[in-house]
Amino acid sequence: MNNCTGFDSPLGLSRRTALARFGGGLGSVALANLLGDSKAAPSQPSYLTGSPKAKRVIFLFQAGGPSQMELFDHKPRLKAEEGKELPESVRMGQRLTGMSGNQASLPLVGSPFSFAQHGQSGQWMSDQLPYTAKVADDITIVRSMHTEAINHGPGVTFMQTGSQIAGRPSIGSWLSYGLGSMNENLPSFVVLVTKNKKGQPLVSRLWGSGFLSGKHDGVRFRPDKDAVLYLNNPDGLDPKSRRMMLDRLEELHLHQLAKTGDDALDTKIAQYEMGFRMQSSIPEVTDLSQESDATFELYGEDARTPGTFAANCLMARRLAEKGVQFIKLYHQGWDHHGGIPGGIKRQCKETDQASAALITDLKQRGLLDDTLVVWGGEFGRTNYCQGKFNPANFGRDHHPRCFSLWMAGGGIKGGYTHGETDEYGYNVVDGGVHIHDFHATLLHLLGIDHERLTFQYQGRHFRLTDVHGHVVKEILA
Repeated sequence: MNNCTGFDSPLGLSRRTALARFGGGLGSVALANLLGDSKAAPSQPSYLTGSPKAKRVIFLFQAGGPSQMELFDHKPRLKAEEGKELPESVRMGQRLTGMSGNQASLPLVGSPFSFAQHGQSGQWMSDQLPYTAKVADDITIVRSMHTEAINHGPGVTFMQTGSQIAGRPSIGSWLSYGLGSMNENLPSFVVLVTKNKKGQPLVSRLWGSGFLSGKHDGVRFRPDKDAVLYLNNPDGLDPKSRRMMLDRLEELHLHQLAKTGDDALDTKIAQYEMGFRMQSSIPEVTDLSQESDATFELYGEDARTPGTFAANCLMARRLAEKGVQFIKLYHQGWDHHGGIPGGIKRQCKETDQASAALITDLKQRGLLDDTLVVWGGEFGRTNYCQGKFNPANFGRDHHPRCFSLWMAGGGIKGGYTHGETDEYGYNVVDGGVHIHDFHATLLHLLGIDHERLTFQYQGRHFRLTDVHGHVVKEILA
């Protein structure tokens, strides 16, 4: 039961009545959404389509730019022409990064790994993905992703927020703003970061709410006794005293709200109350010791170690069961400017089994049909070798013009490959999917019209898909 319901204001009014009087009713609507009070809630917003296929999203973000040629986009011609120069007719003068743009030569290099078709659908995958291959018929591989961003900072920001420029709300924040929460005791947007991984830095603005209210921020869970920072009571303060302190603080907020009508006070009330409820809900949901040996075997032994990618995938399933709406996992280490053969092997060893296990686990629990799972990074890698040509130990530079990701569940086709790149794996030749298209499709699956979910800020109506983007209907089940 929500701890706020029985509050009496210093004026002898219930909280809902007080807020209704102290803000023309807007505070009442905000609090009603928090408390799940359908009687006081407004009518359905115009941006809701009324036909959601997914209730939640788990995004397995592979930071650094995984090489599509080593994973999903089989290009035999690169192997056949290894060492030859990238044809100008393929490059067409397109921009390169400063890391390889000044090379005297751009020699093509093929993947050192073998590829095969898997499942009844015949999806092509590298031999470095044996577990993902087992769920080939459950996923759609999109080979034709593309972006304008060519460096990590703008690229990661673009994938998280729909803009290369920092400061916009992240995907999870937009969903929290547009859909509210499916539970009272956990955040609607949770972030998990693989522990002790090196790579391009991950900063909190990537899961921030930008110009939306701070209550839509992603909440990062850490793999230690304090899963959420500053949540636990300090020594000497028991739960009863904490409750009394919050009640008195709330009285002060309501007095201030009566004078100012400041919407930020609604956020403070909501955040303090959520924090109090999370003191009991967080320890339960983060306790992986409740899981069976069979589950740990499914996800891999790494799942027993808090903070690993495998443990975070298992945590994501537990959070999905509890009604968390958007769960974002970050796994660094995919930025292979050198040492691709060894680097890809390590990354796949850390991520392949657990990613596939998440699909299997959700499916056997009846959750995959309404849970959208996404696996992918911010851009791809070049088809040519960065630096000195060495087929045995080479690297690839950033490549925004085509890359691959996969999606599963939540209204997505299973056993389908969408889009195509040229024989050299350099340009999209069919079924291109821009990041705005990807975001539009994600929102569509959650029952949201991406053109209508907007927020007015500094005189403009902003949206996740900026000013364009379309739903990729071909990948919908």
